[in-house]
Amino acid sequence: MANGAISARAEGINEIVDRIVTLTRIQVHYTLRLPQGAPRDKVDRALATHVSKCPTAQSLREAVEIRWTADVKEG
Repeated sequence: MANGAISARAEGINEIVDRIVTLTRIQVHYTLRLPQGAPRDKVDRALATHVSKCPTAQSLREAVEIRWTADVKEG
């Protein structure tokens, strides 16, 4: 994809757990701008499975909930 076609904004949520500030959730919002004719089904499938295939998400999965949203614009 062309430069600037993909962006992500991530926010970490900290909570007090046993009197210790602890990262408990990461919220990620993706913005994707697809070129004309891009296979939308492949993009949707990649988004749906990316957390389970992300090494960082898998490393954190027992301790940190990861949520995501995406805005996908075509053309």
